[in-house]
Amino acid sequence: MSEPLLNITDLAKNFSGVWALRQAQLQVQKGEIHALLGENGAGKSTLLKALAGAQPQTSGEIWFSGQVLPLEDSPVERQNKGIITIYQEFNLLPNMTVAENMFLGRELRRRGVFVDRQAVNKEAKAILDYLHLPISPTTEVARLSVAQQQMVEIARALTLNARLIVMDEPSAALSDSEVESLHRVVRELKHRGVSVIYVTHRLHEVFQLCDRFTVFQDGRYTGSGNVADTHVAEIIRMMVGRDVVFNRRPASETHHQSQPVRLSVKGLSRDKRPLDPQAIALQDISFNVHRGEVLGIAGLVGAGRTEVARCLFGADNFTRGEFTLDGEPYLPSTPLHALEKGIALVPEDRKKEGAVLGLSIRDNISLSSLSSLLHWRWFVDSRKEDALIDSYRQALHIKMASDQQEVRKLSGGNQQKVILARCMALNPKVLIVDEPTRGIDVGTKSEVHQVLFDMAKRGVAVIVISSDLPEIMAIADRIITLREGRMTGEIHGDDATEETLMTMMAIGHEQILEATHEQTPC
Repeated sequence: MSEPLLNITDLAKNFSGVWALRQAQLQVQKGEIHALLGENGAGKSTLLKALAGAQPQTSGEIWFSGQVLPLEDSPVERQNKGIITIYQEFNLLPNMTVAENMFLGRELRRRGVFVDRQAVNKEAKAILDYLHLPISPTTEVARLSVAQQQMVEIARALTLNARLIVMDEPSAALSDSEVESLHRVVRELKHRGVSVIYVTHRLHEVFQLCDRFTVFQDGRYTGSGNVADTHVAEIIRMMVGRDVVFNRRPASETHHQSQPVRLSVKGLSRDKRPLDPQAIALQDISFNVHRGEVLGIAGLVGAGRTEVARCLFGADNFTRGEFTLDGEPYLPSTPLHALEKGIALVPEDRKKEGAVLGLSIRDNISLSSLSSLLHWRWFVDSRKEDALIDSYRQALHIKMASDQQEVRKLSGGNQQKVILARCMALNPKVLIVDEPTRGIDVGTKSEVHQVLFDMAKRGVAVIVISSDLPEIMAIADRIITLREGRMTGEIHGDDATEETLMTMMAIGHEQILEATHEQTPC
């Protein structure tokens, strides 16, 4: 094998006495797609920040193109050397055009003074065409989908003469068709000789796209190899140190039609909003959720899944609809009202809408249940709060230095556990979880599933929204499907297959039955 483009040896990083990395190593060849794998908190992000120049390592060396990278390199200096990192949170300015974002800070100028917009647009179009991306350079970024913004980030990397592009969870928020487009562009980069470090928790992507892989566990290198020479179970064992099994709920726990209806939704509708073209209209959506049931909601991007959740939680207004909670009328006017009535929501975007990143783990968990922790009506009983935090830390296996640690410093999986702990502390009647395991490693995913099972076993009605069809089939007792704001079908979890759900999400259950009837001989 030729000399690697990137060679990281014995890298270590210490934060105030805590080792985030120890003896980490990574080798990436020229023109290779290399998967970087590990649980949340395994040290991947720390290594990538050291590679990007965002924070220097405590010890160890990073060799790039045959030279040791100086510790004092800034992120800009690393970019100039051809190392580009595309983070989950895009670094694009929404009110500027695609071309302006691609050449931001490096604008082509006339006479060295005036920005030559025509030249900028021409250069941007050349790169977009090079990647076969049907995006106009003059379109404002705010008008682009998440997938298109991802492509603009990649195109911008090429304007920086990228030799190594790091992609951190690039497919986490994309639909299946958008992921296919992303993979096509990544393969094009490989064909052009650009190396890619691809960070993902979707292990099937590794086998679809990547050439080699490296695995970290608890800040240490645990192994690497050719993707073609391994299998999913082996990679999972390297990541978590054990076999991980995703079980369905026992059959004795999955039939709840005889249980009382906890939440009833009838005729939920929301008209199209002329001032908000991105908002999805909802039309006559009706369903029930029973005590102890896990109801799955599936649908393609734009189906209205998140909008239904937000309406039920009082976060969005709706036009029509009747709801009952334990047989009593329920009108979700505000999130605070919903919480008071016993309905909790774990939102899709945990960083923007779920966790309060600047507050401690302690404050985040106890935030919604302070009224139950008060002493003399005004003061928080610290012993009660200690007991609350400790119980959920153990129950959910939250990894933290202390409960005073800021939530922003936790891995994505542990942030999700903190939000779940806050909702569990409320003892809700209904728990709505939107994309519960997006961006979470396989080990944590199985733990989150078990938490949802346990809550359902206690009588909580759980509504799970997920774009991961194998996940929703594994945990849901019943599944309803949506398409363009309409309910298209309902199926028991035991009867669901990916093919059936995809068909229901695309054309509806009635059409499936009609097609089956037409094909059945008389």
